[in-house]
Amino acid sequence: MNNRIGVISAILEEPEKCQYEFNKIVSEYKDIIRGRMGIPFKEEKISVISITVVGSLDDINSLTGKLGNLNNVIVKTSISKKELE
Repeated sequence: MNNRIGVISAILEEPEKCQYEFNKIVSEYKDIIRGRMGIPFKEEKISVISITVVGSLDDINSLTGKLGNLNNVIVKTSISKKELE
């Protein structure tokens, strides 16, 4: 199965309530993660996280789905159309 590059964007509302589970899920997919950037908005009690991944559509969608099922987490994913060999 060919891999694709993707970017998972997540907004954690009230991160103190969901960041432990969020990080736990992300660590399960460490093999497909190439980079991660997080920006905390402490006064607003929101964190914005961007995760760059390289993997199969199944793996990327699985990670996105698990993160999106968490309370207080909003997730969107962009995936390249070009397949990597």
